[in-house]
Amino acid sequence: MEYSINQLSKLSGVSARTLRYYDEIGLLIPSRINDAGYRFYGENEVDMLQQILFYKERGLSLEKIRSILYDEKFDMLSALCEHLEELEKQRKRLDKLIDTVKDTISSVKGEITMCDSEKFEIFKKDIVNEYNNLYGAEAREKYGDEDVDIAMNKILSISEEGYEKFKNLGKKVKEALKEAVISGAEPESEIGRSITALHKEWLGYSWKEYDIQKHKGVVSLYMNDERFKKYYDAEQEGCAEFLLNAVMFWSGKFN
Repeated sequence: MEYSINQLSKLSGVSARTLRYYDEIGLLIPSRINDAGYRFYGENEVDMLQQILFYKERGLSLEKIRSILYDEKFDMLSALCEHLEELEKQRKRLDKLIDTVKDTISSVKGEITMCDSEKFEIFKKDIVNEYNNLYGAEAREKYGDEDVDIAMNKILSISEEGYEKFKNLGKKVKEALKEAVISGAEPESEIGRSITALHKEWLGYSWKEYDIQKHKGVVSLYMNDERFKKYYDAEQEGCAEFLLNAVMFWSGKFN
């Protein structure tokens, strides 16, 4: 079946203006344009639009969505299975959040007693689950199950105050790296030393004990694994490289 741009707009809930924009940026190209300049879309374009909306719901940028959809390795069925898996994870998380809210309400009403650690358990589990999903296999291969399990359990046992410090330290590391790269600072400078110290402190929340070679290995992984590199370079290119060079220079110079 073929749809005009207005018909597809009504079918999908995506405005005709947005559909035109998707065409302009090469995200969703009509199957044909008639002599009068009107856009028409076939079944393939309908399926592509559905994929675009799925990826948008998952928070991906239009540029990233385009790179996925037009990759020669893209497979529709695999993409749908991936969406399902991701959405089921989100549903489980929402269910846990709802349970936490309900328990907190009951606690406020005096119906149950809720300890402080229970109020933050879901948020700490998010950190652990995200890490395991993205980097767990590599970390276990490189450092062994015991070290990884210790790190995960240490995060889960963090107090409310410690959890906030852990999150804020992670943000401070990224902010400091961004400022350092923008300012043109050298990794061997005092700024590099300060960032290395911050990163060392942040790692301390999940490590049993500090190890210089392990620290160097971690930041090397940031550069060699695109997922780690993307995390630090999300706002400013060069942050992961700066951190690597700073740690390589400064990590052995702390007392």
